[in-house]
Amino acid sequence: MALAGPLLFRLGYSLYARTRLGFLFYKRQVKKARERFPHGHSVSQPLGFRGVKIVPIPVLSNNYSYLVIDTDSGRAAVVDPSDPLAVQAAIEEEGVMLEAILCTHKHWDHSGGNAALLQQHGSCKVYGSAVDAIPELTHPVGDREKLSVGCLTFEALATPGHTVGHVAFVLDAGPFGGPPCLFSGDLLFLAGCVMVAVCLAAGRLFEGSPETMLASLDAAVGLGEDTLLWPGHEYALECLSFARLLELDNPALEQKLLWATQQRQEKRSTCPSTLGEERTYNPFLRTHRRELQEALGLQRGSGEHHDAFRARVLREVRRRKDLYKAT
Repeated sequence: MALAGPLLFRLGYSLYARTRLGFLFYKRQVKKARERFPHGHSVSQPLGFRGVKIVPIPVLSNNYSYLVIDTDSGRAAVVDPSDPLAVQAAIEEEGVMLEAILCTHKHWDHSGGNAALLQQHGSCKVYGSAVDAIPELTHPVGDREKLSVGCLTFEALATPGHTVGHVAFVLDAGPFGGPPCLFSGDLLFLAGCVMVAVCLAAGRLFEGSPETMLASLDAAVGLGEDTLLWPGHEYALECLSFARLLELDNPALEQKLLWATQQRQEKRSTCPSTLGEERTYNPFLRTHRRELQEALGLQRGSGEHHDAFRARVLREVRRRKDLYKAT
């Protein structure tokens, strides 16, 4: 019986990710979200640099798509178009031409709008990982591969763990006077991280491992502390509340939780944060910190490699987060 829950989850996940039942479930999600949130689940603010505009689009019940615009040419890319109607409305409001869809991974709540947008924008290119069965994929990208939209340059960053082919996209905003912008999909959220890969009794993960996810998180953090984090979901309050249970004496965490609570009371978006901020309160980025390790009751074993120990810490944080969500 101990395996019943994980096995049912694995079955449900397989049906969602690999069959038409998953697409039908996604369509139902879209319909319900449009009825419940006719103007989106959050109030978001565009962010602009010289020649660049980033428009967060709140979709479904907690997802974000992003319209990234080269304002000089009027060309744009959209990241993870969950709801094609909401994305098309943003395209028309901004008066831009959609040139590319950047799809972080295959899950329908990130890729479900690809086909409809491609029908409306026939010359649009769809970028993503060939490993991940991205719907309507036209241009597979590899790790560190660059692509252009107008004068904008994005770099694909292979970040497996949530899915085997998960890719984050990094906008180089340096030429426009801005910091790097990480569109993280389901790799990283404000104070959080997702591994669909929940643990089975044998310690296996569906589409990755703690070691794989740790390497992906390290790759993201390596982009630099000023990097803006644009996550795929609005999970800030839940993630910060959980993080506070692990670190009761963390001033940066307390301050961010107070701010996020106020934002969410007013239905305002909490993105973006910066990777520098995240390292001060996101437990999934703090596996190297002694205070977190001690809070979890974990010690590095004799002869245990540093990264192997960090992966063990990451696994325990994820396990506790799963239990927190379950309650």
